Amino acid sequence: MGAALGLLVLPALAAAPQVTGPIAAPDVPGTLSHNYIFFASNHDLASHGYVEEEYFIRGTAATYKTGGTATAAVLATGQPYYTRIVVRRPVNPKRFNGTAIVEWANVSNFFDAENVWFYDWEDMMRSGYVWVGVSPQTIGIAALKKWNPQRYGQFDVGKVVAGDPTLASKKDIDADAMSFDIFTQAGQALKHPGSIDPLHGLKPKVFLAAGESQAASRLATYVNNVQPLAKLYDGFLLLSASTPIRSDLTAPVFKVMAEHDVVTSGAATRQPDTGKFREWEIAGASHVDRHLRDSREPLELRDNGVSLEAKMAPTCAVAQVGTRVLTGQVVAAAFHHLAIWAAGGKAPPIAPKLNITQVNKPPLQSVIERNADHLAQGGIQTPPTLAPTAFNIGVGGPSKAAVDAGIHGEAVGPGACIRWGSSVDMTIDQLNAHYASHADYVAKVKKAAADNVASGFLLKADADIAVRAAEMSAVGDR
Repeated sequence: MGAALGLLVLPALAAAPQVTGPIAAPDVPGTLSHNYIFFASNHDLASHGYVEEEYFIRGTAATYKTGGTATAAVLATGQPYYTRIVVRRPVNPKRFNGTAIVEWANVSNFFDAENVWFYDWEDMMRSGYVWVGVSPQTIGIAALKKWNPQRYGQFDVGKVVAGDPTLASKKDIDADAMSFDIFTQAGQALKHPGSIDPLHGLKPKVFLAAGESQAASRLATYVNNVQPLAKLYDGFLLLSASTPIRSDLTAPVFKVMAEHDVVTSGAATRQPDTGKFREWEIAGASHVDRHLRDSREPLELRDNGVSLEAKMAPTCAVAQVGTRVLTGQVVAAAFHHLAIWAAGGKAPPIAPKLNITQVNKPPLQSVIERNADHLAQGGIQTPPTLAPTAFNIGVGGPSKAAVDAGIHGEAVGPGACIRWGSSVDMTIDQLNAHYASHADYVAKVKKAAADNVASGFLLKADADIAVRAAEMSAVGDR
């Protein structure tokens, strides 16, 4: 234990870790003492028949030689770790749909962010999924320890065994070297529970791994390098990850890409759809949309005291950051198809790709076809782009500072203003130019929603919500 093993490809080493919990959370979320679950949900879980619990997990992890699309080699074993998982599950087993979604926490903003949940929490509870969030990376753990040293102070996911042959110097050390095995072991704790069962007797038939952006990139590495050894997860949903995926997959991989993701990097790394791989691209979608902002910012304000997006928005050339397309609803449809696919059923429908007229390698943006409203063409077109009431542009403009400095062009960035896109409401005159009447607008939304359901890109429940919102609006009234 603890000795470097060299570059040997070994069978999966992960075992179920020691699980403690559920950990008591006596404080009301928002209490200054912070004795509650970080980012405890602010939704009324009970009214949906759900409960939220936190468990601590500890064990010893392996590290791997990762990179590219080849199966990883095990470098070392026996490295102790201590971290957490958060479980949101139906209380009544009859409400459980048989699928567990295990999310790799995103740490782009220097704290654990459950961005896949933020996109899709409505359908996860509506459809009866189990959701589990995993904290496998040092940045997220450091934030937890600072936020509540008493609750999380003993956590550690960043130790690296000395003598690792791939580490030439301290600067080469991957602080998250154990993260891949930790993520496997979190799945083991759910799939093969010991005396403490975080799912309280629920027996998922399908385990899906998911991540968004930075977390999806780590998960893409897991797919390419570690999944062939671990063979634990039945399918993967990668939201906003441009990393190329190996072709000889043992479990299906589903990429969902926003317009921003394709234009800034994804067009240069596109792969064909296969029997084990799908990629959907959403027109008008920014890297982080308004729905994610609305889901996450209240928790940022409550637990961190600041919303990074709200603080950033006034610095952008277009301050209305975050597009308002149905990204979360498309993600819900993707999970629906992926669960069936991962269980050996029908593969998801193939979606049209965004119309890219010129592919450029980053940092240059690829060129996308746009209509007279500057809305992206091709890809999955949801009602907000087929029957628009706003200009939803997936790729944002530069910061005000860049504009003031005379810096323009497709290479502007990187920066959050670019990633967050923008959504600017049409004026009444612009709406009147698009729609002859309110009935005309509603009819166009109904057709767009029905087409999306028929194509498999929206669930009927979400299409019905879009139609009801159109019916209740004043769009087209003169």
